[in-house]
Amino acid sequence: MKIWTRLLVGSACGVMLWSGTALGEGQPAGCNKSSAKEKVEGQVVTVDTEKGKLTVRGADGTTHEFQASKETLQDYKVGDHIKAKLRSAQDCP
Repeated sequence: MKIWTRLLVGSACGVMLWSGTALGEGQPAGCNKSSAKEKVEGQVVTVDTEKGKLTVRGADGTTHEFQASKETLQDYKVGDHIKAKLRSAQDCP
């Protein structure tokens, strides 16, 4: 009887520990697209090839920062008019 009780208690603890870990896992920062726009049309304000960032001022005056490869950023200069589409980061599910 003691063996079955120990097995039952051990199993219950294992399930609780496993489910606690699963509940604690979240999405990486920047994966919540509910508040972000999907498309931005505007003018390039800054191009930072070293950091791989492009800043765009939208038609409504808001600024948006995008991450891109150095090769992609070489094609843009300040003042260019672009249309950008939001994509999920690689580590987002």
